[in-house]
Amino acid sequence: MDNLIEKALAAAQDGWEIAQGWLTSPAAWSQFALLVLAYLAAFFAAKRLGPVLKRVIAPPEAQRHIVARARRFVLIFLPLLLPLLAYAFTAMGEQVTRSLFGSGAVIAFGKRVFLFLAARILVKHIVTDPFLRLLGRYILVPVAALYALGLTDEIVVWLAGLTVTMGNISFSVLSIVRGVIAGGVLFWLGRWSNDQSAAFIGQQQDLRPATRTLAIKAAEIAIFGAAFLLLMNIMGISLTSLAVLGGAIGVGLGFGLQKIASNFISGVILLLEGQATVGDYVELDGGEAGTIVKMTARAAILETFDGRWIVVPNEDFIVTRVTNYSDSGSANRYEAPFSVSYKTDINRVPAIIEAAVAKLDFVLTDPEGPDCELRGFGESGIDFACEFWVNGIDDGRNKYTSQVLFAIWNALKEADIEIPYPHRVIEIKGGGAA
Repeated sequence: MDNLIEKALAAAQDGWEIAQGWLTSPAAWSQFALLVLAYLAAFFAAKRLGPVLKRVIAPPEAQRHIVARARRFVLIFLPLLLPLLAYAFTAMGEQVTRSLFGSGAVIAFGKRVFLFLAARILVKHIVTDPFLRLLGRYILVPVAALYALGLTDEIVVWLAGLTVTMGNISFSVLSIVRGVIAGGVLFWLGRWSNDQSAAFIGQQQDLRPATRTLAIKAAEIAIFGAAFLLLMNIMGISLTSLAVLGGAIGVGLGFGLQKIASNFISGVILLLEGQATVGDYVELDGGEAGTIVKMTARAAILETFDGRWIVVPNEDFIVTRVTNYSDSGSANRYEAPFSVSYKTDINRVPAIIEAAVAKLDFVLTDPEGPDCELRGFGESGIDFACEFWVNGIDDGRNKYTSQVLFAIWNALKEADIEIPYPHRVIEIKGGGAA
């Protein structure tokens, strides 16, 4: 620690001597003037070019395809225009000063300062991902500041000399920092690429829902697998040693994670066969029922009609009986029971009810229109039921049976047909003496 403090003090002393030399050198003052001119030129150029570039790059608001999204992504980097233009103009000024004075230390320092400003703008105004912003705030900006001061070589050598030992494996702190930075960037790019590919595949309506879900999962595995392999290569870790270690870990975990493996394989089978997919209303043998809103590698998430989510392991869809009420929006049949009074001419009832129910816009005529059937003779009235087909599920969001019953009630009232209710006759035998 004392050695590090001594090096820092020596570097500060060298910096002070360099600053004194710059303050007394005409060549340094000329370079300072060029830096100011470069910044002013960049300021006015950015002010003029910014609106033009925004107008050229920005796609129409209605466009949502991948090219339009890429153009909107480029637009978020417009705040970097000023420091990057200043850097470019300073680089041109550096060639002039080196040809005239044979020195360009001051203007080279200014270039590095402009890169530092670009890093700060990137982290503060452009990066929105919390993890990347954390990396930028505590790694990118400090590194840019050290680079502007010309201390990166010394810091790199110092970090490379520090090692972390884990058993027989040793890592330098520099490799760990490099791995964290590369991993953050790679997996952020992987997540962005995965979102874009998932959105593109999701728009392919010609594919079955199960095929789209399987393609999205395959793309996700391929993207993050490639990112992991690239990260291992950047960190210099041998994939052969990882294969041996992974095999040993896999044997150990295999006994304890059999259920997870079974659920994963069951999920792949479900996606391939399409027995149940996102949007289907299913009921399992255990009583769980709801609409599948999401299918993960381990489980399917069902949403009940009252808004609750039920997590069902994928294996349950394979080893138990599953009733699928909706396969890609197929029609389903329901019935609405009702009764009429024994005084009614029951021959009139089917035509009245079928005509009333057929007027409802959600009732289908194919495969069959409304069918009113006599079901029996009850205690209080004659029992009927109207069967009807709808394209969907009669659940909490789609109360088809309720609307059909309203239509039946109104139709019976208009036809002066009485809807019975239970009557009780109480007979009192014997009277008490007064």
